[in-house]
Order: sequence, then structure tokens, then C-alpha cells
Amino acid sequence: EVQLVESGGGLVQPGGSLTLSCTASGFAFENYAMSWERRAPGKGTERVSSISSRGSTIFYADSVKGRFTISRDNAKSTMYLRMADLIPEDTAAYFCVATGYSGSPRGQGTQVTVSS
Repeated sequence: EVQLVESGGGLVQPGGSLTLSCTASGFAFENYAMSWERRAPGKGTERVSSISSRGSTIFYADSVKGRFTISRDNAKSTMYLRMADLIPEDTAAYFCVATGYSGSPRGQGTQVTVSS
């Protein structure tokens, strides 16, 4: 059974930083592209960032480019999202998605709230 478990969310002040983690199990993590998506209240789902299986190809949405950094550790079956210079518009539920896997399974999400 594919499982994706996000962690690291929380409340942070504008300008602050957080690092999200996604730990995967139940499939060969190292063989699949992965993504972070977010959903803010009243808005649709936005793909924030993606990373290829070996980490050689990376995508960032314009809204986070220069502030967020995606990475992965295939030996630990874990993906990360380092978020810096956070702004209130980054407030959302963040989801880990096994983009390259059949059915694109996702985790339960972790909430990030940027507020003073």
C-alpha cells in the first residue's frame, strides 16, 4: 500500500521559514517523480514544485520561485520542501504527491499558516 506522510507544517510569521518533509512507503520511491501541491481556502490546487526521480529536473511555480527549494533523499524515501521568505499568500494545506506513480497518490497534507 502506497503511503505518503507529510510533516513540518505550522504557524510562522511573514518572512519566516519552514521545511516540509514527505516520507514515502509502499513503492519504489527512487523510481518516481514527486511533487508538492497546495490548496488554499477558497482556491484551487496549485502545483508548487516537482522533482524528477534522480533530482535532475526541477520545476517551481512562479509564485514560489526563488523562495522555495525542493529536494529528495532516495536512500530515506523522503522528499523535502524548504520554504523561505514566507508570505501570507503561502497559507495553505500542502500535499505530497507521487506524480509519476499510477493514480498520483497523495498524502493527507500538512497545514502551513503564515500570519503575524
